[in-house]
Amino acid sequence: MKYLIAGLGNIGEEYRHTRHNIGFDVVDDFVARHKATFRNDRLADVAECKWKGKTFIVIKPTTYMNLSGKAIKYWLDKEKIPVENLLVILDDLALPLDVLRLRPGGSDAGHNGLKSIQESLGTNQYPRLRFGVGNNYPKGRQVEFVLSKWKNTEERTVEEKIWKCSDIIESFASIGIARTMNDSNKLTFPSVK
Repeated sequence: MKYLIAGLGNIGEEYRHTRHNIGFDVVDDFVARHKATFRNDRLADVAECKWKGKTFIVIKPTTYMNLSGKAIKYWLDKEKIPVENLLVILDDLALPLDVLRLRPGGSDAGHNGLKSIQESLGTNQYPRLRFGVGNNYPKGRQVEFVLSKWKNTEERTVEEKIWKCSDIIESFASIGIARTMNDSNKLTFPSVK
């Protein structure tokens, strides 16, 4: 079985390790865990991991967030992966920092990456793992907030959540989204002080 794991983010050093790029950080961790490496390819940096008879095509789109769907559609088609074997990892302002949420589909909730994916795939029914980044910012400062780096006090929670995301990716491939959701639809981590 093949799976496409897509971490959302923006290319460029200025975006590295920001809240908006958490999808990249999660897939970096997953690929390192499986001792693989990324290579630059069409529309994305791509890695291939094998685990327990499963093949993971892991991508970090190089299209920038607003065109993520273009890269995801290309790699689904190229690798002949069904949409139900796609898992998208992204930041979510609506969730507190201590929460991860796995969903089989749903609205884009204003997230430009998800809007692009929905437009490219013609559906909003594809699995996604939302990584809560909180919403502790002054009115009108949303863009600055999502493009900011993590605070020192947040880093331990972020690291624990990244590690758990890699576990969830493995569960998604081994037992399916329905059973993975029963276990981890919404995971809460120790509150950030």
